Amino acid sequence: MNIPKSHPRFVSLQIREKLVKGFDNNLVAKEGLLAHGRGEAFDYLIGEKTLKSAKKAISAAAYTLQNAKKPVISVNGNFAALCTPEIIKMSQILGAKIEVNLFYGPESRKNVIVRVLKKSGAKQVLGTNPKSARKLKGLDSARRIVDKDGIYSADVVLVPLEDGDRTLALKKAKKKVITFDLNPLSRTAQTADITIVDNTTRAMKLLVAACKKKKAKPSYNNKEVLSESISEIKKNLQRRAKLA
Repeated sequence: MNIPKSHPRFVSLQIREKLVKGFDNNLVAKEGLLAHGRGEAFDYLIGEKTLKSAKKAISAAAYTLQNAKKPVISVNGNFAALCTPEIIKMSQILGAKIEVNLFYGPESRKNVIVRVLKKSGAKQVLGTNPKSARKLKGLDSARRIVDKDGIYSADVVLVPLEDGDRTLALKKAKKKVITFDLNPLSRTAQTADITIVDNTTRAMKLLVAACKKKKAKPSYNNKEVLSESISEIKKNLQRRAKLA
């Protein structure tokens, strides 16, 4: 059976292929494949579409990034494999710096990600110069190593597919954290300032578009928006149960 290219299942298969290709090219860690599988399950729960609550978070994220003094886009392997064009575009629109920051993998994988980003148009990618390395307090993982001109001095950090420990460390370092997380109950989602409960590939396209337009300051409460997303997920499951 042929699946229309606009169908969520077709899009999901495309994403899988990009990640597998990224893994084969040392861009994506095997743990990244496992993380994506978990994300697919949550994406199914939200109906494989952008929820109204996520659109509120995207609007708030755009305003926050537009008004940041030193915005930084943190990039890992999955993010680079799936959203490199959007990362570059957002960096250009906002004047945001790009920094590679990994939980898994040697420096060689960082260098692969840097090459992919620069090949797509990034003028500068931070995160590989040991002379600029600084440590975030409260972290033991490799993600504690950040660039002094990037995440270390940022006031707003956009972090994809995040781990809760680093989100907490960034908050303690007085930085605003915007994250994507398909699980509204995760520690990352609950800790961040703005949590976009959506598939990163969908959300990044919408966030880039939102960053192109001047945003008025929104009335935004992350806990309330997360509660809305949970309610939307429940309604979606109830609808599906009736159709079963």
